[in-house]
Amino acid sequence: MLVAERLQKIVLLVNERGSIRVTELSELCRVTEETIRKDLDKLESEGKLMRSHGGAVSVQDTQQEVPYFERETTNVEEKKQIAMAAVGLIEPRDRIILDASTTAWWIARYLPDAPLTVLTNSMKVALELSGKEKIQVISTGGILMSSSLSFVGPLTERSLETYHVDKMFLSCKGLHLSRGITEPNELQGLVKRKMIRQSDHVYLLADYSKFGVRSFTHVADWTEIHHLVTDARSDPAMIRELKEKGIEVTQLEG
Repeated sequence: MLVAERLQKIVLLVNERGSIRVTELSELCRVTEETIRKDLDKLESEGKLMRSHGGAVSVQDTQQEVPYFERETTNVEEKKQIAMAAVGLIEPRDRIILDASTTAWWIARYLPDAPLTVLTNSMKVALELSGKEKIQVISTGGILMSSSLSFVGPLTERSLETYHVDKMFLSCKGLHLSRGITEPNELQGLVKRKMIRQSDHVYLLADYSKFGVRSFTHVADWTEIHHLVTDARSDPAMIRELKEKGIEVTQLEG
């Protein structure tokens, strides 16, 4: 493969996946990781992608939230496993927040019909829980974002201020060692930031594809995250560093 062809392939892969690791690119392009790092430096200098911890991130539509129906079909098995592990962290009579992520929707699906209070800005989560009689569901209201089927805006944030919960479960677009937790949409990021402040214990749910990614809007620093639940494919080096920061990590087996 010629250098120009390899560079074109790298940009295509990054844009298709949103983010990709150096190790994966090395295998796919059949060159050393050092060569891939030099390629990524060149492509970043040309504005065709952005370097991240251990890989690269697409610069296409950085402020645009991925439509919900597209997120539903991405890394489904990992999200299911993470959601089932999260359900195991919920106890009867807990007061919890579920954000508008697809992983939160899987939590709603797997939750048993037990005495709980669930606060959410997600229409999908609220509808999923509506058939479970013992669960009290509180919807924030606000401006409906059709792309995520969630409520955002000042009314949503004011609604959240009136509540206090035991546990929050959120996902994100990116988690980065120095940048923290990030989202592509600023309004969604502001809502998640408010949710974190209203919660005693914050659980971050993220599959391997989120690691090393820096998205548009900052949501939280690592000091605000208590527990990370992730899958077996996540970057072990980054997990070690997060543990050193005091983050409790549950990494599922493959």
